Amino acid sequence: MIDPYSSEVLKPLYVKDEARRNVLLEEAEKIPSTVISSAAAANAVMLGGGYFNPLSGYMDLEDLIGVAERMETSSGLFWPTPVVNMLREESLSTEIKSSAKIALRDPNVGGNPVIAVQTVEKIEKVTKKQIREIVKHVYGTTDLEHPGVAVFTGAGDTLISGPIEVLNFSYFSTEFPDTFRTAVEIRNEIKEREWETVIAFQTRNPMHRAHEELCRMAQNELNSDGILVHMLLGKLKKGDIPADVRDASIRKMVELYFPENTVMVRGYGFDMLYAGPREAVLHAIFRQNSGCSHLIVGRDHAGVGDYYGAFDAQTIFENIPEGALQIQIFQGDHTVWCHKCEKVMMMRDCPHGMEDYLLLSGTRVREILANGEKLPPEFSRPEVAEILSEYYQTL
Repeated sequence: MIDPYSSEVLKPLYVKDEARRNVLLEEAEKIPSTVISSAAAANAVMLGGGYFNPLSGYMDLEDLIGVAERMETSSGLFWPTPVVNMLREESLSTEIKSSAKIALRDPNVGGNPVIAVQTVEKIEKVTKKQIREIVKHVYGTTDLEHPGVAVFTGAGDTLISGPIEVLNFSYFSTEFPDTFRTAVEIRNEIKEREWETVIAFQTRNPMHRAHEELCRMAQNELNSDGILVHMLLGKLKKGDIPADVRDASIRKMVELYFPENTVMVRGYGFDMLYAGPREAVLHAIFRQNSGCSHLIVGRDHAGVGDYYGAFDAQTIFENIPEGALQIQIFQGDHTVWCHKCEKVMMMRDCPHGMEDYLLLSGTRVREILANGEKLPPEFSRPEVAEILSEYYQTL
C-alpha cells in the first residue's frame, strides 16, 4: 500500500487512549477555553483523523506565509493551504493570552463541547495587508465574493499556533455514522479488502452520469481494484446540496450501477475551501494518507464561479516538487453524454461537436428538479434524480 504523505506511518492526532482522553477532558474544564471558528474545528477533525499527516497542529505566522507564498512550511514541508486557528483579538481573554494550554470549543455542536486541547506556542497578530496577500496566493483572488476568501478574511486577525490533541470528531461521527471515516479507518478498510490500485473521487455534489462514467473510465484505464467515492461532509456555500441528500443519492447510484464490493462510499469532516488548484493538491495529500494510489482531478476541480481556469487544478501538479507526492493524478476532461456516440464521453476523446452533446446548466437542472419534472436519463440516473427532486421541492 502507498505510504502516508511525508512519513512512514500515519500519525493521527485523535487521542485514542481512553484514560488519556479522560485526563484531557478533566484538564479542559480547568484551563482557559475559547470557541473556535468552524474552519479551525474542521482542521482539528482532519488533524485528528490523520488526513493532515504529518502536521502536529496549527501553523504559526511564518508557516502560514511560507505556505501561502511558496507552498512550503518553515521546516521545508511541501503543503498547499493554511491549517490555522485564527480568532479575533478582542475575543481572547487575558487568561488565554497567558496560558500554556487552552481548550478549543466546537462552534458546530450544541453546548460547544471541547473538541481539542492545544499547547500554545505562539499568539501572533496578522495584519490586513498580510491577510490580503495570503488569500491572493492561496485563492488567486482577494474578491470577498469568493466564499473561501470571505471565510478566511472574516475569521479574525490573531493566530494561535501549536500542537493539538483531538478529543472527538465534532458532529461528523454522530450525524453521518455510516459515512464519516478517518484516514486511519479508510486505510485499514483498503487493507482488509486487499486493494492495491485505489482511485479516489472527490465530490461535494451529487453524482450524475458524467461523474459515474468518469469513475468507470478511470477504473478501466488503470485496472483498479476499487474506487473510493469520498464526499465532503462539512460547510459549503449557500445553494450547495446538503450532505445527507448527497449521501443518499450517491449511495443509490453505487448500489444500482456498480458491481458489488468495487466502491467505498465514505465522507470526511472538512469545510470546503473552494481554493481550486491549491485545494486539489490538498485533496491529493489526504487521499494519499487514506491509502489511495490515484486521485481523479477533473474539470474545475474544487473551483467556484470563474475564478480558475478549467484545468488549472491539473496543471498545478506539473509544478510541485519532484517526489513530493506518491499518489498519482488521473486527469479527467469535461465529460458529457454524446447523442451520436450514444454514451458518456470525455470531450477530448469524442470525435463529435458541442451540438451533439447533452448540456444542462446547473440552474436548468435545479429548475427541472424543483418543478418535479424528470431529468434526461442520459444526464442523471432516474433513482438519483428522484432523491434530488424530493429535496428541491421542499425548498
